[in-house]
Amino acid sequence: MEKIAELAQVIRRHAVKPGMTATPLPRLALFRADQPSAPTPAVYEASLCLIAQGSKRVSLGDEGLLYDASRYLLVSVDLPLVGHVIEASADAPYLCCKIDLDPAALADLMVSDGSAERAEMPVMAVYPSDPDLIDAASRLVRLLDHPESIPVLAPLIEREIVYRLLIGPHGAMLRHLMSAGSRLNQVSRAIAAIRKGFDAQLRIEEIAAAAGMSASSLHAHFKAVTRLTPIEYQKQLRLQEARRLMLTGGATAGSAGFAVGYDSPSQFSREYRRLFGAPPRQDVERLKNVPAHVEAV
Repeated sequence: MEKIAELAQVIRRHAVKPGMTATPLPRLALFRADQPSAPTPAVYEASLCLIAQGSKRVSLGDEGLLYDASRYLLVSVDLPLVGHVIEASADAPYLCCKIDLDPAALADLMVSDGSAERAEMPVMAVYPSDPDLIDAASRLVRLLDHPESIPVLAPLIEREIVYRLLIGPHGAMLRHLMSAGSRLNQVSRAIAAIRKGFDAQLRIEEIAAAAGMSASSLHAHFKAVTRLTPIEYQKQLRLQEARRLMLTGGATAGSAGFAVGYDSPSQFSREYRRLFGAPPRQDVERLKNVPAHVEAV
């Protein structure tokens, strides 16, 4: 537990306020909560999530996973999850670092070892804590104390983290994801296409073409991975971006809905309430009065 305590110490030093703390490292974000949070929908990028203190539950459809300092979370593709900080207090805050996976490093390391196998594994999983992985993450976060070293050392440590994931229990899934002809790789390309144009009208044929699949195959495999249809996935992206615009950008419900592609204010309000449990204005007012709100990992 010495390594995880060290990671907690360095995260706490840099994440001084509840919520997400962006860092000079593009693929690293820190999270803190001083009290348990309400279940919150969010799209989680493909990433490694290491909790140094506290615990959290994440859900994908009917599937829920609990992780804490003894178990790390690995998400292979961008997924619409519901996160719920369970254990946190002012004296012992929830502390987590999220490291987005670098596709280029994954592909490069796969070429180096020449392996790519089929994997029948979940795209989201929790695994027992790995001291070597925690040590590498701690060294990455500690670079925040020495910003002059980030350009040289961060890529090396991130590559080490990817390597440790590839040789770990989820390695087969990551190799399958990066295999150009795999269904998971195709679904990943479809997700990227939807995220890129989430505020435009969704054309299934164009998304299917970008993924290299037929429309029927896209629907079947996309829902198997994300638990949502492509249209439902796009809807979650739109609503979450609208929420962000209102919460941090001061947008009104009408302007936020229009900005993310809704033509009908009533439809926007109805779908927003269905996802977040309250109308836009009421939901945003509630969030602004909750100091420990954590939107993501």
